[in-house]
Amino acid sequence: MTEAVSRPTLEAVAARAGVSRATVSRVVNGGDGVREPLAERVRRAVDELGYVPNQAARSLVTRRHDAVAVVIAEPESRVFADPFFALQLRGISKELTAHDNQLVLLLTEGRADHARVARYLAGGHVDGALVFSLHLDDPLPGLIHEAGVPTVFGGRPDRGAADRAAGSGRRARTGEERGVAYVDCDNRGGARAAVRHLLDLGRRRVAHLTGALDQTSAVDRLDGYRDVMADALGASDPRLVVESDFTPAGGERAMRELLGRCPDVDAVFAANDLTALGALRVLRESGRRVPEDVAVVGFDDMVPVAEQTDPPLTTVRQDIEGMGRLMAGLLLRGLSDGRDGRRPTTGTRDTPGGVILPTTLIRRASA
Repeated sequence: MTEAVSRPTLEAVAARAGVSRATVSRVVNGGDGVREPLAERVRRAVDELGYVPNQAARSLVTRRHDAVAVVIAEPESRVFADPFFALQLRGISKELTAHDNQLVLLLTEGRADHARVARYLAGGHVDGALVFSLHLDDPLPGLIHEAGVPTVFGGRPDRGAADRAAGSGRRARTGEERGVAYVDCDNRGGARAAVRHLLDLGRRRVAHLTGALDQTSAVDRLDGYRDVMADALGASDPRLVVESDFTPAGGERAMRELLGRCPDVDAVFAANDLTALGALRVLRESGRRVPEDVAVVGFDDMVPVAEQTDPPLTTVRQDIEGMGRLMAGLLLRGLSDGRDGRRPTTGTRDTPGGVILPTTLIRRASA
């Protein structure tokens, strides 16, 4: 059996640095009141001995855990199958790691898990929470508010969720009244750009395969589609809108339904790249050529998907990883400032409650 190696103690660091134990404690736990020459001697002794501060003791001094919960309101099977979540988590992880914070991942398989997540957050294990992929009427914002945890949301919360997150018993009138911090992309504007592009190609039977319409991103993209179709043609044919769910299987089902309704469709705007992937499979099976017979545009620009479809997918790019980094940065900055949600003002479009990042149409062979 290998003999355990003893870890260096606070007392050993104090002896090496020639200072008191209390001085070492203040330095390693981020306290004030230590002159810089002494602080430097302590830091040098910490490095030489390989001392690792006790996190529990440090938390008592700083009242910080250096840990952030990432709450994804989706089941495990969806989170680990969708590259969107991997990209957003990568951005969050990079920002937290850069600030020496730990990521605690919490998933919700269903409504029964919401109380479990709320209990964990209320238990004081983390300094704040990043929450995304909320659905309409989701109780999580209200539960998190009751837990008293500083929070930044990924995606624009619906008004009801925003009111619940702000602890209001009424419908708030403005984002400032709601006070909910969030990061999102310009879903509606990106959808408009996609549909305008299809119309500029001369397509007139432009369909939309939606995302899950209990999420604000899907609703905003549907609204953008309708904006342009109404401007260009006076109205959109309701048969050209088919509800899907942001998954390849959902895209396949929706595309089959669309071809049954409107076999003369000549363009498809899919609510995300995975939906477009499913649609492309069905178009290929049905003998439709892309883009000659049917042009296809997606949304997200998840490169592992968009560049490897057949043909490569024209899509609307949102900076998914950058959104994750920005969410984490806003939360950490708010924690440092003693409040959650101070927003940057460069390179983004701010709304009263959140930050909206721009989108870009990326043209490839599918449209």
